Amino acid sequence: MRISDLRERILLSFGPQWAPSFSADIAISELGSKSVNEALAAGLEPDEIWRAVCKAHPKQTAPHK
Repeated sequence: MRISDLRERILLSFGPQWAPSFSADIAISELGSKSVNEALAAGLEPDEIWRAVCKAHPKQTAPHK
């Protein structure tokens, strides 16, 4: 998965108003309590990040898996 694909799925899952804040501010335990942006900066793969987002927020992400 490319970073742009990850960003697109997050946008589709959380909407244009919430997606940027979600990526920057919400710490996900599966990512070592990092946000999506922090995980990307730390070198985690986008598909690994997406799986963690899906696990933490299954209702929002289910339609976009």
